Amino acid sequence: MTKAFDKALDWLPALGLFVALVVMWQLAVTQFGVREYLLPSPASVVGSMFSSEINWIGHILVTGWAILGAFLIAAVGGILLGTIIAWSPVMSRALMPFLVFVNVLPKVAVAPLFLLWLGYGILPNMLIGALIGFFPVVINTAVGLLQIDEDMLDLGRVFNAPKWKVFAKIRIPNAYPYILSALKITATAAVVGAIVGEFVASQAGLGYVIITSQSSMNTPLAFGALVWISVLGLLLYGAVAVLSRVIAPWAENQEG
Repeated sequence: MTKAFDKALDWLPALGLFVALVVMWQLAVTQFGVREYLLPSPASVVGSMFSSEINWIGHILVTGWAILGAFLIAAVGGILLGTIIAWSPVMSRALMPFLVFVNVLPKVAVAPLFLLWLGYGILPNMLIGALIGFFPVVINTAVGLLQIDEDMLDLGRVFNAPKWKVFAKIRIPNAYPYILSALKITATAAVVGAIVGEFVASQAGLGYVIITSQSSMNTPLAFGALVWISVLGLLLYGAVAVLSRVIAPWAENQEG
């Protein structure tokens, strides 16, 4: 009980700052008479978030699936590529220049090509999100698998453990903190990528709501969509954090 209370206390500064910023925002809008199309008040934003004029549930589900799909593709693909790079120096030399090239590509410029190849739908948005989020997973996985105490490897050699067993029993557990940290980064990057895809071309989703609200200068609606996007990102990040505590609590201790 005491530990849970201490954890709750840790969040008080962040909560207090958030409440203070919202109050200052509300006062600034009301006291200075800022026009709503320039900066809506928090009350207007909250009202737009639950307005019956917008099918919020439908748009949230579309964007949520795109974000989740982007995250899973980036996580699975990044861990596999990172493992291949750590397993084989030859594959590392072959893959790394290509991966760096893909990572530095401007994703907004690539998005229309995905739409051209795959057509409209949720899949291009997933792939754009995965493209943005997979590189940290690749690098962190490879680093975690390779940066290991030599004494641990010597222990494996003493018992004549095959290479795959050294990977499974020594290298992979050692890589947990690196992979979990990368997955937290990818959780936020997947949100950005999915929204970028919806900005380029979509007929549903929170990104679509932002684009359409701009054309009608309905700024409270755009802010409401941004808040829902943040909520989805926080939920995914929180899910990764909880999962990491369950799978590898010692990795959480190393991070924090």
